[in-house]
Amino acid sequence: MKYPSKIKIVDVGPRDGLQNEKAPVPAAVKIELVHRLQDAGLTEIEVTSFVSPKWVPQMADAAEVMAGITRKPGVRYSVLTPNMKGFEAAVLSKPDEIVVFAAASEAFSQRNINCSISESIERFRPVAEAARANNIYVRGAISCAVGCPYEGEIAPERVAMVARLLREIGVQHIGVADTIGVGTPVKVERAMEAALQHYGVDDISGHFHDTYGQALGNTLASLQMGIWQYDTSSAGLGGCPYAKGATGNVATEDVVYMLQGMGIETGIDLDKLIDAGKFISDFLERKPNSRAATALLNKRAG
Repeated sequence: MKYPSKIKIVDVGPRDGLQNEKAPVPAAVKIELVHRLQDAGLTEIEVTSFVSPKWVPQMADAAEVMAGITRKPGVRYSVLTPNMKGFEAAVLSKPDEIVVFAAASEAFSQRNINCSISESIERFRPVAEAARANNIYVRGAISCAVGCPYEGEIAPERVAMVARLLREIGVQHIGVADTIGVGTPVKVERAMEAALQHYGVDDISGHFHDTYGQALGNTLASLQMGIWQYDTSSAGLGGCPYAKGATGNVATEDVVYMLQGMGIETGIDLDKLIDAGKFISDFLERKPNSRAATALLNKRAG
């Protein structure tokens, strides 16, 4: 089995990981998390979301967080922009990349953003055009790519359709996201194959939640297909506010531990990464939701 020789990891902890926390996380803590992640060797960090504070109060400090980061050369900072208003606010903070999103499920799209899949993507057309005019890279996420809390299993054809529509509006890279963590390796392979009809292997990433403990298996299955880019979250933070019961993203620590054990280069210092996850977990007054971090922290204590 030939695996990719190098891997790119986007840590989405500061944005996707923290967005659903009920208690406010101060901007200073978010900034410190970003600094710790980049010091651990992360070169791609999804920092925040320029979204209405009415819908996501936790992200109300997006501009303050972006302004407070000490940027490190070679690190790319991305932000989620759900519409033109969000983009116009985001562009002032000089992100390297913006992220737009569309669901592969009609029911999820209606419940999440009150419109159809095709309508949601059409809304992003001016956002993608404006970003590219400003030399900002455009990444897209396909949520509910294998399963939906309202529709159940999602046909790969739907993933292919969303990938095609995103390509048509100028999205340069797509993430295939198992938003509620119901995917298994074969289902994820089918979703990836559908996305590969419209994007090359270098322009696709995996985004797996670990609700049923399948995220590492799904990562391995994707690696075997040559997919070498993944979204992960420090300490396994995060979930989805519109997907009941969805637990966190796969923990960055667990993915890095697996990759290092396979001899695949990540450029990430696992000890510093564990420290970053422990920092935010201590602030949130809970243990890191990472098996590797738990084991290695116990070893340190011993």
